[in-house]
Amino acid sequence: MAIEIERKFLVKGKFKHLATGEINITQAYLSVNPERIIRLRIYNDRAVLAIKSSANKAFAIRNEWEIEVPVTMAAEILEVCLPGTIDKTRYLIPYKGHTFEVDEFHGKRDGLIIAEIELNSENEVFEKPDWLGEEVTGNPDYYNSNLI
Repeated sequence: MAIEIERKFLVKGKFKHLATGEINITQAYLSVNPERIIRLRIYNDRAVLAIKSSANKAFAIRNEWEIEVPVTMAAEILEVCLPGTIDKTRYLIPYKGHTFEVDEFHGKRDGLIIAEIELNSENEVFEKPDWLGEEVTGNPDYYNSNLI
């Protein structure tokens, strides 16, 4: 079992020129119950099924299990997921010892851009780049499971 500690922020400035990687992601959900979220994510030539426990609102701390599944199986699972998918482009941006994952949403959430940083502890200090905006950690309006 892995523990995920992350913080989320809206993005307010230009960032794409800083990206060292770009990933196109499609994700869908089998469960959006806040106590147990089950997500399927397909990107590039990989697919991952993730199970997440409920989060501590202050730092979005939760248990997370990720299981890689064959892409052909993921396509079948996609057929039994809840209605709706999220399509987004993820940009990987290294910044002063951390990597920010910046998601640019497409489709009905077009224009929404959220940056996440994963931390090793609740008290870990990190420097915020100038393109980072308002913190939205713990705000359910910005949970991916609520954006479908």
